[in-house]
Amino acid sequence: MAEPTADELLLAAVRNYLDITWEDEDEALTGLISRGQAYLNNLVGADLDFVIGLPLSLLMDYCRYVYNNASEYFEENFAGEILRLQLQTGVEQLPTDEVAP
Repeated sequence: MAEPTADELLLAAVRNYLDITWEDEDEALTGLISRGQAYLNNLVGADLDFVIGLPLSLLMDYCRYVYNNASEYFEENFAGEILRLQLQTGVEQLPTDEVAP
């Protein structure tokens, strides 16, 4: 038996988070996950790793909000976490050869 792909693991995690036990919505959820990843990447200005940590947490919550037809509240309710992720990503992208004054 083959190991599950990262996309399959992410789909399973989102289904579990949303408490969805049926597979009828997998195609819709896969699209939702892709849109969420693109949305968060755009907010942060970088390609995020959605395997663990804050990017994964925000993706799960984004999927929850959109799935429950409340997407207009996502940015407002998670502004602090989004800002934290933007700052973390910005710091990680700083050149390492520069010396701080």
